[in-house]
Amino acid sequence: MESQRSPLLEVKGNIELKRPLVKAHSRLPLLGSSFKRGRDQMEDILEPEKKRTRGLGTASKFAASQPRAPVRTTVPHAQGQTAAPKLPKKTGLRCSTAVATVLKNQKPGPAAPAQKPGTAAAPPKLEGKKPSKRPAWDLKGQLCDLNAELKCCREKTRTLDQENQQLRDQLREAQQQAMDLGTERRTLEGELSRVRAQAEQGQQELENLSAHVLELEERLSTQESLVEELQKEQLGLQEERRGLATRLEEQERRLQASEAALSGSQAEVASLRKEAAAQVALLAERGERLHWLEMERRRLHNQLQELKGNIRVFCRVRPVLPGEPTPPPGFLLFPSGPGGPSDPSTHLSLFRSDERRGTLSGVPAAPTRYDFSFDRVFPPGSGQDEVFEEIAMLVQSALDGYPVCIFAYGQTGSGKTFTMEGGPGGDPQVEGLIPRALRHLFSVAQELSSQGWTYSFVASYVEIYNETVRDLLATGTRKGQGGDCEIRRVGPGSEELTVTNARYVPVSCEKEVEALLHLARQNRAVARTAQNERSSRSHSVFQLQISGEHAGRGLQCGAPLNLVDLAGSERLDPGLALGPGERERLRETQAINSSLSTLGLVIMALSNKESHVPYRNSKLTYLLQNSLGGSAKMLMFVNISPLEENASESLNSLRFASKVNQCVIGTAQANRK
Repeated sequence: MESQRSPLLEVKGNIELKRPLVKAHSRLPLLGSSFKRGRDQMEDILEPEKKRTRGLGTASKFAASQPRAPVRTTVPHAQGQTAAPKLPKKTGLRCSTAVATVLKNQKPGPAAPAQKPGTAAAPPKLEGKKPSKRPAWDLKGQLCDLNAELKCCREKTRTLDQENQQLRDQLREAQQQAMDLGTERRTLEGELSRVRAQAEQGQQELENLSAHVLELEERLSTQESLVEELQKEQLGLQEERRGLATRLEEQERRLQASEAALSGSQAEVASLRKEAAAQVALLAERGERLHWLEMERRRLHNQLQELKGNIRVFCRVRPVLPGEPTPPPGFLLFPSGPGGPSDPSTHLSLFRSDERRGTLSGVPAAPTRYDFSFDRVFPPGSGQDEVFEEIAMLVQSALDGYPVCIFAYGQTGSGKTFTMEGGPGGDPQVEGLIPRALRHLFSVAQELSSQGWTYSFVASYVEIYNETVRDLLATGTRKGQGGDCEIRRVGPGSEELTVTNARYVPVSCEKEVEALLHLARQNRAVARTAQNERSSRSHSVFQLQISGEHAGRGLQCGAPLNLVDLAGSERLDPGLALGPGERERLRETQAINSSLSTLGLVIMALSNKESHVPYRNSKLTYLLQNSLGGSAKMLMFVNISPLEENASESLNSLRFASKVNQCVIGTAQANRK
């Protein structure tokens, strides 16, 4: 038979482990189905015992919560008898009556040491002996055992509570002592900190006093050495004073001699001052006369240029190049001037034969002669220096404050670019008008600097290609881009024009100008045409803004010098088959001819004193409008080819130049302040 765990031991284990007591269901075995039928009778018998065990509390609940081993139903041996056989199924009434009789006869309290036959064994004592297991039907005995165990647990609980209370009292006393000791410790620590601070302060004061003593000792030694040096210096000064006293006596003697000489020199200085004043007056008079002469020179120079005409036209015929056919004799004639062969030529005759014309006899008609008269005609043998000599005085007018504009007009391949920029290779003999003009301006400005004039020069170089302005001096990523260049006025109410996003480069010597011309040649738009292998397809405009100032007299002057290489002028051939490249050339030619026509209209409108001048019809005339009006001086080079095959284009260029030569613009005025 298995031993059953004592409920008292379970209560002790839960009290030590402080585990909560959980109520569990009773696992008492039922003795057959007769116990079910007699449940009501069993509850009536156990009712007094339930009232007696209401105060068991959590101990009985805890005992019921522990699992128990299954209990086997046993019947004790009585008087040597063996175990009773199994009861029949219908014996519930007899079992209920027997259980009730046992519960009435058993009293609460500790079990008797002796065991009567026919009754359940009493629970054993808890003093180290293992209690004997009661039968399952001995409920009253089990209840008594539980009550006894509960009393023991309550006694132990009271003992533990008393011990716990004593420990709590001791803990409170220990905590109070700890608090008192902590307060005393903090007080002692504060005093210790204060004493330490005082000690550190005293140590710091001691160190400061020691350092001060050392410093005073060093100062004392320094003062002593200084006193010694001063004593030595005093001795030296005394020696020096005696030497200076000797020199003073000598200087006094020399001073007396100098005063005597000074009195004589003062009279001489007075006379020299009178002479210097006379020289200053004479110099001022000569300066005034020199200024008057310079102004008179400018006036006469301008008058001479006006007598020659504010619009002048020069004709230049280029020489025949190697590989070109020789023109027939008499194709171009250069009649002598009124003064004979030594007089520069001003007339040109062109002979043109028309094969479509003929006589009735079939003999070809005589060539037609076309005579033209200009301000000057340069035959093919004329050099670059001869051409510039004729315009040098006009270029100098820009220094005097007059706007100057010089054009090179003509068909493609007639020598316009050669006239303006010169030939390749840097040969001084073939330099064009642009480098020669700037060299002349730099030279004249240097001469005028002795008279008080200072000049500054700012250069720009643009081209107008298909009515789009491009900067020929652009570098880097802006090279070849013209969409961001526009012609704008400098400011509100200002008549001066500028090209936005274009480079304006200050120049002061010829090398800087040569570098700009070299860069412009690389950037200019050129193309192959029927007239020339490499033809300029845009108008190039070199502008030099000149600013002069005479600080002594408060005079200022400024004017632009425009040197323009116009694009080649050719008539369109309506019967020409147009491919992709030819269409591009056609658009270029149309834009060039349109701008050249506008230039002619502007010059005619200025000559006729019309109220409206169509400057804005072309980017070229709009950019040059301040150099085309009545206050400007213009000169046009009409360049023609000496070849007979270009006679038609040469004739058109000469007719256009003749119309320009007949125009008269009002008197030019200098831009002075």
